Amino acid sequence: MPDIYKSPVNGNQRNPIIRFLFLVSGLIAVFLGFAGIFVPLLPTTPFLLLASWCFVRSSERMNQRLMHNRFLGPYISNYKSGHGITRRNKLYSLAFLWITLSISFISGPPHWWLRMGLLAIGTVVTIHILRFKTLRENQ
Repeated sequence: MPDIYKSPVNGNQRNPIIRFLFLVSGLIAVFLGFAGIFVPLLPTTPFLLLASWCFVRSSERMNQRLMHNRFLGPYISNYKSGHGITRRNKLYSLAFLWITLSISFISGPPHWWLRMGLLAIGTVVTIHILRFKTLRENQ
């Protein structure tokens, strides 16, 4: 098996090109994850988890920066460990989701199937968020 396909050594790939590709992929994933906070149908969590995965394979320093980020770090850590998300984050997520979906519903194209699609996506995402464990603020 070629060297580039071997698993990371001490958390990092040995091949600098592969490390660079993981680093760039991680940065793109962080950008998309951050954008997902504001764009209701763009998922935040999968992109942030992907970013962490890429950073572990490319740059431990970038992974530490992500995991110790004041806003994103606790969110990723709690999700990875299965502890859940805070009630406040659930409420903000759901409020922002439904406000932006309502705006899209009202100002979007008048096609009934698009509106039903928005309603279905909003319902599925709401159920997904509500199924997370609720973490107390002081935990």
